[in-house]
Amino acid sequence: MSLREYDSEVALCRARQEEDEFDLKFYKQMGDGLPVINDLSDLMRQLRLIFDSDDNHVNIELVRYCMKAYKSNPADWKKYAKFDRYRYTRNLVDSGNGKYNLMALCWGEGHGSGIHDHQNSHCFMKMLQGSLQEIRFAWPEAEGEEMKEVGRTIMKTNDICYINDSLGLHRVENVSNVDTAISLHLYCPPFNTCSVFSQRTGQKSTAKMTFYSLYGKRNKKHCRVNENFDDVASW
Repeated sequence: MSLREYDSEVALCRARQEEDEFDLKFYKQMGDGLPVINDLSDLMRQLRLIFDSDDNHVNIELVRYCMKAYKSNPADWKKYAKFDRYRYTRNLVDSGNGKYNLMALCWGEGHGSGIHDHQNSHCFMKMLQGSLQEIRFAWPEAEGEEMKEVGRTIMKTNDICYINDSLGLHRVENVSNVDTAISLHLYCPPFNTCSVFSQRTGQKSTAKMTFYSLYGKRNKKHCRVNENFDDVASW
């Protein structure tokens, strides 16, 4: 994808987001009121209502609103918070009737992901505990060139962010050497593989995504995600 194509996709995504923002305001003005989210169960119930239609359109702002409206409470999610000593874990919270996956990602001290895409899915991310750094990259124009960083954000408890492939790629990492972190992610539609990229060369490979636990119980079939990067040491 060229920089021109990348800029065009970003502009299109922003236009769609503006439409969703209008829909959200209209929804409120019509007297329907916005969803009340008191706990994680409310959030899960509301997300199922949002996605319970044959329409493939995803109202980004409505989902973002619901994710933001939920205020993190460890009593809600502690049963999903399962850590691994060596790498971050993906813990399935809700499969969303096949429309999406809601999961808790648990990051030990210094754990991070590789640079990756989202297989044309929507990705919503909310901090439940601790702090994470999100670094965004433009799509590589050609292999052999160092990838271009386009932004970075420090996310803290209850912060949210959104990304899809038209907005670029990203890497997420816990830069703390003393504190763990937990984030809540929604992927629509679900996917079980993604492309990962070397920061130094832009080289792409495929990673298989697995769940460390399912609905609060350890997944015995779990195997580690195959992420082979030549820049792992720089995480």
